[in-house]
Amino acid sequence: QGSELSGWATGRWTYEGIDLNHNFADLNTALWDAEDNDLVPHEFPNHYIPIPEYYTFANATVAPETRAVIDWMQRYPFVLSANLHGGELVVTYPFDMTRTYWKAQELTPTADDGVFRWLATVYATSNLAMASEERRLCHYDDFIRFGNIINGANWHTVPGSMNDFSYLHTNCFEITVELSCDKFPHASELPAEWENNRESLLLYMEQVGDG
Repeated sequence: QGSELSGWATGRWTYEGIDLNHNFADLNTALWDAEDNDLVPHEFPNHYIPIPEYYTFANATVAPETRAVIDWMQRYPFVLSANLHGGELVVTYPFDMTRTYWKAQELTPTADDGVFRWLATVYATSNLAMASEERRLCHYDDFIRFGNIINGANWHTVPGSMNDFSYLHTNCFEITVELSCDKFPHASELPAEWENNRESLLLYMEQVGDG
């Protein structure tokens, strides 16, 4: 269809109709309920939270792609990760899900908020498109005044995100990078997109050694 004719949701759902962006186990709610009942950490862990039993059932609405990624995460002890998305120019960091379940937007920081903000800032300040003096708004949200980073839940709530799951289930620090205002760039534009993100990706990975 081309970048100008594709809707934001094109390619988001699997053949079975599952949105992979919201398909991981919601560990946030269990943690927050336990915190509200003073069960953390002695009766309920605040990290390496186990996957709920209902999520493991054969008839659970879990895509095979999601199950494969979870198996992969459990086999390898990743400590740093990034989701690469498109359609905006911003770096988001956990939590992605609002603590108040009925709110569409709410600042919901993790206990490691300072580390996440640093990781997001490292990427955003070294990304050529985000750091450009000619940077303009992609759509309506003004992320420039926040340094092109934002707490995911403070932008829009995403229950069952991979970022939150990675953090709570495996202790992996994961962010989401919205790479470009254009969600579906043309092939001819890909070299420029690579140049915009090459240094950011390298600097981001180097944070593992600096932690």
